[in-house]
Amino acid sequence: MTLMTAVSCHYSAVLPTKIQLNCQDAVIVRTQRSSAMSQIVEIDGSLLEGGGQILRVAVTLCALKKIAVRIRKIRGGRSKPGLMEQHLKGVELARDICNARVKGLALGSTEIEFHPGELRGGTQVKTAGSISLLLQVALPCVIFAPTPSTLALCGGTNAEMAPQIDYTVEVFRPILEKFGATFDFSLTKRGYFPRGGGEVEVRVEPVKSLNAINMEEQGNITTIYGWSFVAGVLPISLAHQVADSATNALRNVFNDVNIETYKEDRNVAPDNCSGIILVAETDTKCILGSSALGKRTEKAEITGKKAADDLLDTIRFGACVDQHSQDQIIIFMALAKGVSKVKVGPVTMHTKTAIFVVETLTKVKFIIHPVNEHANIIECSGS
Repeated sequence: MTLMTAVSCHYSAVLPTKIQLNCQDAVIVRTQRSSAMSQIVEIDGSLLEGGGQILRVAVTLCALKKIAVRIRKIRGGRSKPGLMEQHLKGVELARDICNARVKGLALGSTEIEFHPGELRGGTQVKTAGSISLLLQVALPCVIFAPTPSTLALCGGTNAEMAPQIDYTVEVFRPILEKFGATFDFSLTKRGYFPRGGGEVEVRVEPVKSLNAINMEEQGNITTIYGWSFVAGVLPISLAHQVADSATNALRNVFNDVNIETYKEDRNVAPDNCSGIILVAETDTKCILGSSALGKRTEKAEITGKKAADDLLDTIRFGACVDQHSQDQIIIFMALAKGVSKVKVGPVTMHTKTAIFVVETLTKVKFIIHPVNEHANIIECSGS
């Protein structure tokens, strides 16, 4: 027997308290019964963000909730659809954490089936990929594992199209701690695009439950600080240029800006890279962040200003989390006990995608409350 239900994921500012249905974004979710009477949910991976976000959130939630899922048209919104190495490693990590049975797991595959088993703690097998994106898959799972876990992760620590590991540790981790969970972190080696090769170890003590959070007031900025770095053969003067540019832009809203400049140890970071990570703290305990990586085709002053402008936008929106943490907290809001409310800026496509997957796989519902043209409050009663 097959039950077909239309589920929508299109957001509209017209409705202040709901996600508006729109047929063009409808996805068919099938609940099928096999001979073993197990159920499987189907998700169209080409919708909304149309990339790896659907895959990451889906396998993570399914591992936690013991839901079998079939994901079709994986990364169907990308110019080169299907599983790339990064996404393959993320699914393998989730598989190992929950003893899952997976079909279709191969480079270029546009369809997989993920049948989870029991969560396990302990030391997890090494894997590779963007380390921050791998953590997005692993952390929710090992937080609820039966025993402490150690994740030995290899890959990129600072790369485009993913949070820099410094952002994950210095900005996202304090937000995670508001939910009542955390992780210990140690870095052995930096890994930069395209070679990767970074090595980190993440240790997680499990919790029985997560706390709902209420973050609706940004408050006043109390401090802005950051790090501007170079590695490899790049001169330290480049880090100074990036830092000076960011500092000048940020002083338009806050006078006391402290950005450290440094050159990475060649033993830790042998390859060339430059970048900046910025953090703002408020008197209501909000942690806001931004980052940027240097490019050969871009002046250092532009790199610094881009990171500063990103942070300034978050501050001006009155948001309590920045756009880079916005989508990452969705799964934790869904898993927490009680009602969470978080003020954000514009709802990003990654956030919409995370909400869509959570609502497809669970009974949890999110409500978006527009505050003004640029700000919204995301509300969720967790499971």
